Amino acid sequence: MQNKSIGVVGAGTMGNGIAHVFALHGFSVTLADINPDALKWARSNIKSNLNRQLDKGLINQEEVKASIDRINTSVELKDLSNCSLVIEAASESLEIKKKIFKNLDTICSEDTILASNTSSISINRLASSTSRKGRVIGMHFMNPVPIMKLVEIICGKNTSSSTKEMIESISKKINKIPLFCNDSPGFVSNRILMPMINEAAFSLMEGVADKEAIDGIMKLGMGHPIGPLKLADLIGIDICLSIILVLREEFDNPKYDPCPLLEKMVQDRKLGRKTGEGFYKYK
Repeated sequence: MQNKSIGVVGAGTMGNGIAHVFALHGFSVTLADINPDALKWARSNIKSNLNRQLDKGLINQEEVKASIDRINTSVELKDLSNCSLVIEAASESLEIKKKIFKNLDTICSEDTILASNTSSISINRLASSTSRKGRVIGMHFMNPVPIMKLVEIICGKNTSSSTKEMIESISKKINKIPLFCNDSPGFVSNRILMPMINEAAFSLMEGVADKEAIDGIMKLGMGHPIGPLKLADLIGIDICLSIILVLREEFDNPKYDPCPLLEKMVQDRKLGRKTGEGFYKYK
């Protein structure tokens, strides 16, 4: 990479987590979002999460201060022009992401790698919005980003070997474990996870068991650290539904039909932790 300057587009939960991790590992980060209030929230959240790591003895006070100092914020994509890697973490919408990639393609150096944190949208489609198909790749981080070790790296049909090698290397530098897959709806993680969450919702809706039993059975019987319904609350019910709909459309298979309960919860804005209520209630 030309320098250790990283751009992140989108200051939501995933974007600020990605910025946090890169800053903690010595990278200069510019976090961009069109909403200045989102940037203020992100900076506050990053500081809070760094202090949580401090309280646990995982990092020291100097690392907290240095990490915060390494993060700049902006409402302009043009401020990412000097970044060697830009990671898009905007809303899970093909049109929004394609517009961002098209703009970044004109703003950034031709050597800049453009990555997407998308959880289900085709990397090939995003790459088609640019003139640098070989330097477009998926970097799917897991939530919460500072804790989860995996980066699911998604290669498009034109992603170059040098881009793959660079993203593998940089993932290891931020203490993540990179695992590769090819571009396919939902990739590996969500192609397997979302049908499970969908079936858990069907099981609840049809009265097979209550939510505590469904989650408990999957935890105690299958060794999962968190049950599927509580995990859906953590991810966001709206995001889960969006991914399921992508799987349904892309595979054109009724086995991916979303559970009506998920659709109703999204309509009622019961989206999980971020709204205070999903399958469970949160303070």
